[in-house]
Amino acid sequence: MRLLAIDYGKIRTGIAVSDSLQLIANGLTTVDTATLLPFLKDYFLKEKVEKIIIGNPKHLNNEPAEIFAEIEKFITVLENEFPETKIELFDERFTSKLAFKTMIDSGISKEKRKNKALIDKISATIILQDYMEQSFLARR
Repeated sequence: MRLLAIDYGKIRTGIAVSDSLQLIANGLTTVDTATLLPFLKDYFLKEKVEKIIIGNPKHLNNEPAEIFAEIEKFITVLENEFPETKIELFDERFTSKLAFKTMIDSGISKEKRKNKALIDKISATIILQDYMEQSFLARR
């Protein structure tokens, strides 16, 4: 079964998934947040997902970011739609900056680095990879 990570945004949401062994995170896509739930319903019909990891946006002082209230509402919707699927929040501080740095380090052109959807998808991938690494270390 896969893990699915969400980098939730007001306009766009990045989505990443693990392989079936839950070892490697892969960017899946970026969707308009307004279409996120229908996208997930369709995806869940095709793939088995064990857990949804949602980026938990916090300020440096550990206070929740303004969008957190929307994320909490979305979690309630997910719990109703997918009651068998576990949902976890995971600290997403600095993922957008790391995503941008990853794009630079990968040699992605300046023009493509302006693509916010790509940044969101990479951010979701970083959230998922960090989550899996932390989970692996916790099991050791």
